Amino acid sequence: MTAQKPMTYDAFVELATADPAVVGLVLKGSQAHEGMTTEHSDHDLYVVLADGATTDLTRFTGHRTPQLDLMVLSLDAFRAAGMPGFERYALARARVVLDRLGGGIARILADKARLEGGEAARDAAEWLDAYANSLYRSVKNDRDGHGLAARLDAADSVRFLLELLFALDRRPRPYNKYLEWELTRHPLPGWDTGPLLDAADRVARTGDVTVQRRLFAQVEAVARRAGHGAVLDAWGADLHLMRP
Repeated sequence: MTAQKPMTYDAFVELATADPAVVGLVLKGSQAHEGMTTEHSDHDLYVVLADGATTDLTRFTGHRTPQLDLMVLSLDAFRAAGMPGFERYALARARVVLDRLGGGIARILADKARLEGGEAARDAAEWLDAYANSLYRSVKNDRDGHGLAARLDAADSVRFLLELLFALDRRPRPYNKYLEWELTRHPLPGWDTGPLLDAADRVARTGDVTVQRRLFAQVEAVARRAGHGAVLDAWGADLHLMRP
């Protein structure tokens, strides 16, 4: 008896496109990021069903092979995916394969790619405080001779810094895998991508205090212009330890 071949991406897209219950197909991950695929890249596909629709395609819920991962969900669930959540960036840069809603699927993705004003301001304030906290701990630990702790805190600060900078631009932060891809194609306003990535790399690897302080000076200026001065001022005299 011959073993059944795994479902391929092209075969599934053809099957799903023929089913009227499917209102959208959305490809995410490496396949949606030009130049990021490798021989190991699979196809991560959202299968969006009309609310209340009945279809045999639900049998593919949770389908996962080295070639094809499927997420079968209703339109309402698709609207809510990543709002908030880890999937938000993946969907923000996802590619529409099928849109039976006259551009409605594309508009849902566009909404995920842009943080609302209040959401962005709230998130930026929280990430700024977290960044300052890790930076302060790193510099203080370096001063007191706790090298490992200083480097670990510095590495933590890079995560919070990136979250902050993308929130200030009202964008979800990309996964680390796509950070260079994202910044090369969609730079953060007011930041030179190369020096920013070099600084993040050096801080994460070495905890270099001089680089951390120099970077903080840039961040402080940006954060104050964005209206987050109160978050920084709450650190009082401790700011002197963070500045150049």
